[in-house]
Amino acid sequence: MRQAGFKSILVLFATLLCATGAIADDEESKPTRDLSRLSVFAQPSISFLSFDQRKYFQNAVDTIYAEFKSQAVDAEESLYVAKQNFQKVNFCFPVTAGLQYQVTDGHFLSAGIGFIYDNESVVLSDRKNKAHNYSYTIQGVPAFLEYRLAIPGNLITLSNGGLFSVAVRWYWTLPGTEIYTTWGKLEANNKPWGAGFGVSLGYLIASWNGLNVFGDIGFSTIKVESKETFADIVPDGPTEKAKWDIGGLQLQIRMSFGLIKMPTMKLEDAVAKGKDAKASNATAVADTTAAPKPATDTTAAPKPAEKPVENATPSSEAAEKNAGDAAGNETAPATTAEPPAEKIQPKAE
Repeated sequence: MRQAGFKSILVLFATLLCATGAIADDEESKPTRDLSRLSVFAQPSISFLSFDQRKYFQNAVDTIYAEFKSQAVDAEESLYVAKQNFQKVNFCFPVTAGLQYQVTDGHFLSAGIGFIYDNESVVLSDRKNKAHNYSYTIQGVPAFLEYRLAIPGNLITLSNGGLFSVAVRWYWTLPGTEIYTTWGKLEANNKPWGAGFGVSLGYLIASWNGLNVFGDIGFSTIKVESKETFADIVPDGPTEKAKWDIGGLQLQIRMSFGLIKMPTMKLEDAVAKGKDAKASNATAVADTTAAPKPATDTTAAPKPAEKPVENATPSSEAAEKNAGDAAGNETAPATTAEPPAEKIQPKAE
């Protein structure tokens, strides 16, 4: 019966993990970090309690079984005598809820309250084949303060972003923390300075529309004591003041929903804008250092005409004529050429 319930819870956890994995496969739900300033959370878990006092109850069952066996008058009655043993491991399914506040980027403070309930029962039959039920129940109502630190992605990560976190807790126990059995009840003393601490390592599995899902593995020790003794709640129990631990190893699924978002922009956006600004500054510096060179005129400047040399000896009539024409074009203004005067020939007598 107990094992069937445990398997059902494991199936429920596996279904929850598959659902969160399906959400994480969505492009819009790729986990980066928790961007909520204020959020509420709920945290179901599987806990293996550090309850060493279970041996007192097993000893009581063994004693009762031996008495039933001794009361059998023959072999047939002896066959009716049977017993079940208590589980050697106390596992239960605590539930925790609370508020979480992100003080600065990656630094979280939380306050919450949990409920622990572990019922263990066995059935014994006597020589008349009559069933007798014996049980004990561990119940705890721990309150806690928690500090959670997001580990930077450059230290440890499975993908882009700071997905891992580490948390430390300090616990107090509230009224309702007790052990009650078939034979009696123990109430815990609730000390104002607290009852123990816990540590855990978490990983952000999925983040979607303000919903963040963490998977945590942790360990806690929450030690309590009572004014009564275990002899008051179990036969042949110790007579000193009762002490026990309701902490232990825990596997947790933490689901938080953001009520108020962080006013600052995303870290990725800030980094991208910083890179863009650096690129713009580098471009501006390159533009100012590489000034444009002045354009050069490739058209050749006209050479000045040579002035005629007065005492130069003409080498030829063509050269002298060309030199004169060139000098005339440079210095003399252009004039309209007059037609040559007509030569008058004398009439013959």
